[in-house]
Amino acid sequence: MADTDQTLTQPQNPHIVMLPTPGMGHLIPLVEFAKRLILRHQYFSITVILTSDGPISKSQKEFLSTLPLGINYLLLPPVNLDDLSLDVQVETRISLTITRSLASLREVFKSLVESNRVVALVVDLFGTDAFDVANEFNVSPYIFYTSTAMMLSLEFYFPELDETVRCEYKDLQEPVCIPGCMPIHGKDLPDPVHERKSEAYKWVLHHSKRFKMAHGIILNSFNDLEPGPIKYLQEKQPGNNYNKPKIYPVGPLTLMDEISNKVDDDESHCLKWLDKQPRGSVLYISFGSGGTLSHEQLIELATGLEMSGQRFLWVIRCPNDRIPNATYFNVQDSTNPLDFLPNGFLERTKGRGFVQPNWAPQVQVLSHGSISGFLTHCGWNSVLESMVRGIPLIAWPLYAEQRSNAVMLTEDLKVALRPKIRDDDIVGRWEITEMVKKLMKDEEGKKVHIRMRELKDATRKVLNEDGSSTKALDELASKLKNVSLD
Repeated sequence: MADTDQTLTQPQNPHIVMLPTPGMGHLIPLVEFAKRLILRHQYFSITVILTSDGPISKSQKEFLSTLPLGINYLLLPPVNLDDLSLDVQVETRISLTITRSLASLREVFKSLVESNRVVALVVDLFGTDAFDVANEFNVSPYIFYTSTAMMLSLEFYFPELDETVRCEYKDLQEPVCIPGCMPIHGKDLPDPVHERKSEAYKWVLHHSKRFKMAHGIILNSFNDLEPGPIKYLQEKQPGNNYNKPKIYPVGPLTLMDEISNKVDDDESHCLKWLDKQPRGSVLYISFGSGGTLSHEQLIELATGLEMSGQRFLWVIRCPNDRIPNATYFNVQDSTNPLDFLPNGFLERTKGRGFVQPNWAPQVQVLSHGSISGFLTHCGWNSVLESMVRGIPLIAWPLYAEQRSNAVMLTEDLKVALRPKIRDDDIVGRWEITEMVKKLMKDEEGKKVHIRMRELKDATRKVLNEDGSSTKALDELASKLKNVSLD
């Protein structure tokens, strides 16, 4: 029982600790969730803890410098991953970064618990080993799921799938039936599960088995977008001890326009170029912060764009013939990516094309009135950023769960067109030309435009005062606010 002094003391406001796994694609949506929570429920305070295997990148520093009052961040000491090969899959590297950071996380977490009323530790999909730290201090563990409800449904189904299927999933004759979702071919399942003997596969299985330990899962999607999987995820199954944690669909959470106003001079050139283009005339091309093409594929894309005759803004990176996510951890050399373009390409496309090396202010680009389409790698952040602005897509997946996203976008939601890939895993120039023309000027493209505008309206409704995502956020906030002080 509390003594008199404690009874008279005003209870501390609830504090949340968030642990994103490495990569801007994980950091951005988790921080945007933190911002939205504090904006609507000012009584929370938040500490974001970052792990790494080296100095944080320039883009991370710039992003973290925009954190509003009420959100702080801490950097854990970098871990040593020198024992890993250069070809190690991203999922393995991320997971090991977290597990090798647990000792330093425990020290920092202990300090935070002693000085704050910590009510939750929120990790993302590869951070479940940090649950042990939360449980040690009697703090509720939560997951912030940075991908789709479809992929979250797969997470819960995956241990069963692993036990019932013996071959590689790409060799299955019948499509995989993820609960609540449209069937999907095994070859379109996420990259890390394609080789069952790989370390990445073992890590995905490890994390998926621990998802049930979460006290709740915060999902960056919304009911109108994925009604089937969200309904399944929210169902309670009588007599089944496999019941899932409470699901909170609070999306779409995307980078806000006002956070992106700070643009370097080099990066502003593309915006000035867009200002001179006719309204709704430009195709934006970007493969995200981590995506890279092979040199052959880069040549085919450049040639296809030139042949299409359409206006385009292309964010280009140096090609990599080894892996499609070579810049995921911001590993870039000083080579000029423009040097890899076909001879004379820039001169021949001058006026109707703009090639931006390495990075562009994507939120501001997608918000620009001259943009009419987006050729994307189908990373979930990019998809949602397009959706809230009504920009239809050409789906060009490269790695992770992007092929699964592409299937949903093209076959289920019908907001994207998807080019065909040759047997040598290259999308040819003629196919690129056809896809670009279809999206930008043909009847098929018009249908995709209309459907994406409908989803744009849906995103506004769910984020309104009485929208489903706002209500889910309020329900979560109420639960965290009222966590016992004992």
